[in-house]
Amino acid sequence: METSAMTPSAELPIDLLQRFDINGPRYTSYPTADRFIEAFDNSSLESWLRVRDLGTRVTPLSIYIHIPFCESLCHYCACNKIITHDHARGAAYLQDLQREIDHYRRIFKTRIPVSHLHLGGGSPTFLSDEELGQLVAMLNTTFNLEAGGERSIEVDPRTVNRTRMEALAALGFNRVSFGVQDFDSDVQHAVHRVQSTEQVFELVKTSRELGFRSVNIDLIYGLPKQSDESFTRTLQTLRELRPDRIALYAYAHLPARFKPQRRILESELPDADAKLRMIRSAIRGLLADGYVYIGMDHFALPDDSLSVAKRQGRLHRNFQGYTDQPDGDLIGLGVSAISKIGPTYSQNAKTIAEYRDYLDQDRLPVIKGIELSAEDITRRAVIMALMCQGRVSIEAMEIAHLIDFHTVFASEMAEMRRYEELGLVECTPEWLQVTERGWYFVRAIAMVFDRYLQSSQERNRFSRIL
Repeated sequence: METSAMTPSAELPIDLLQRFDINGPRYTSYPTADRFIEAFDNSSLESWLRVRDLGTRVTPLSIYIHIPFCESLCHYCACNKIITHDHARGAAYLQDLQREIDHYRRIFKTRIPVSHLHLGGGSPTFLSDEELGQLVAMLNTTFNLEAGGERSIEVDPRTVNRTRMEALAALGFNRVSFGVQDFDSDVQHAVHRVQSTEQVFELVKTSRELGFRSVNIDLIYGLPKQSDESFTRTLQTLRELRPDRIALYAYAHLPARFKPQRRILESELPDADAKLRMIRSAIRGLLADGYVYIGMDHFALPDDSLSVAKRQGRLHRNFQGYTDQPDGDLIGLGVSAISKIGPTYSQNAKTIAEYRDYLDQDRLPVIKGIELSAEDITRRAVIMALMCQGRVSIEAMEIAHLIDFHTVFASEMAEMRRYEELGLVECTPEWLQVTERGWYFVRAIAMVFDRYLQSSQERNRFSRIL
């Protein structure tokens, strides 16, 4: 049964956008990764994996694999990556992944079904077609990649052609995300990521001809040399391309944390007001073109499974963002990958040297993690309900978590009154409901329920929410 879909209007006062141009988490998890601790190690994860394996009903897993290699450096990039032209490093990395996968095979009694596989990076297509085939075969020795399950891959358009897309389709990949960032040539040169518009159009056309279920395009606003005029042209090109999904991210300029960004001239960056005008015009244009605003920085066509999941109340968030996959366990493989097993999160070593050292010791390469408390689990449920459904059933929370909602969240609900005055939420004894306008500021609303964000200093470690 479908729920009533919230369709935000495009009328966003600039003063409201300015007011909420603040730092905050993306809530791909709660607690966020900065709260993981070293006391949660590989033995902690193994214990929870064995608890999962004791279950009489084996529920499908999701798997994320991080491929960190890229052939060229994009100046805006904040991902965990290794710049190299030496493709032998990819082959050596596959051997490391094999050892990590083998460790899981020794833990699980049976081949666990996998309903969703996602390859990210870096550039997963740094690996050759043969190596990607080897990787899929390796997974199937320990896991059971379900026929018809979702298999998605992030692709740098500069690294593939029709032949490579055919190889991906033959391996069962059925969703693809192309990292474009901007169609404007001057912007592309400023961030050292140059690709032709014609190439992107051809790849999207090819993906559709090959039967990929969904094609996503990543764009970034706030990049150097972007202007209202240039971004308007990029949006027009995007509308002509008409991908199934769009991820429209705000550029976070944090050169102290990410060395590649030091190559960007701050004088060429659009100011805060220009960035807000860009996102406002993007939202207006995409809604006018029939896209559904999924939340935060995600849009999808009405018949895309992400839009359907939102209408039906099945939307979730994980470390790849919004998803229509069930909220279940996730195993992260490779450097820096994060796993979610039961009430725990854990993260792998962030460098290949440290990752390999753990494997040499015959240990899972976990460097930190967290086991959620009862309060964490309750707050996660509230935050994810807001982020994904835009509303919280107070009765459902009380039944599921054995709490008196208005007592436990007395201070938070008092603060919600301020958001209610701004027309961003509606509060009743039974519901906390995000309004159409409030949906654009859902991260700020969710942050109220984050007990770890206790000062502005704490928030400054995150990117800006708009």
